[in-house]
Amino acid sequence: MHGGQHGARVSVAGMVCYRPGHRSRLIYRLHHYRRRTGERVSFPPAEYTRMLQAAHQQLPGGKIVLVWDNLGIHRSKAMREFIDAHSTG
Repeated sequence: MHGGQHGARVSVAGMVCYRPGHRSRLIYRLHHYRRRTGERVSFPPAEYTRMLQAAHQQLPGGKIVLVWDNLGIHRSKAMREFIDAHSTG
């Protein structure tokens, strides 16, 4: 970021992925907030779903166990519907 961007923020969301016998992986997304009109301050829900889809692509055949904190987006109806739609069991 540039020093002149007063109030600009960068947020990160990530997943640490472990699989026995394999190297661990870090899958993450960055969100840049530049204080533009109408711009979302926090991660958009679609970015979380893209991160989960990337994890499935990079870890074929593996199950994902999510450990969420109490952030509202993690408990949202949209996230629950996405997880339920992509759950294998």
